[in-house]
Amino acid sequence: MKRLILTRHAKSAWDDPLMPDHDRPLNERGKAAAADLGQWLASRGYVPGKVLCSDAVRTRATWSGLAPALPGSPMLELKPALYHAGPDVMLAVLQHAKADVVMMIGHNPGIAEFATRLVKQAPLNPEFARYPTGATLVLDFVAESWADVGFGAGVTVDFVIPKEIEV
Repeated sequence: MKRLILTRHAKSAWDDPLMPDHDRPLNERGKAAAADLGQWLASRGYVPGKVLCSDAVRTRATWSGLAPALPGSPMLELKPALYHAGPDVMLAVLQHAKADVVMMIGHNPGIAEFATRLVKQAPLNPEFARYPTGATLVLDFVAESWADVGFGAGVTVDFVIPKEIEV
């Protein structure tokens, strides 16, 4: 059994229109949402053994915001290939993972399409298709190895967006 926690970065700042997209930080709402997501994950026992994260500032800040709530010290691996990656690239990165529970932190539009293509059945939440900032999907796969995981095989365990989290 393999578990994937698929998270879109939290809300980023647009204060400086000249700042390169890769360098945009989280805004205050995004920082609070990341902390709330960490609490939500921990309260449900969704703790990754490995975190595969885009190397953009906002994805790294999302991880930094949610990590303190998680027990243990999940290993973070920055993956430049996840920066604005499409579903095929995201799947290829995931298929090389070794931990049983993996978290991926990425960007739209790729992460929304990746989530849609992974699930056997989409969550009933109307926000799933949009996959707004901070959206987090938890999926289980019946597989010996991540290399065996493919599209349409994920069983939805949970889905949340930050504004739905009761703190």
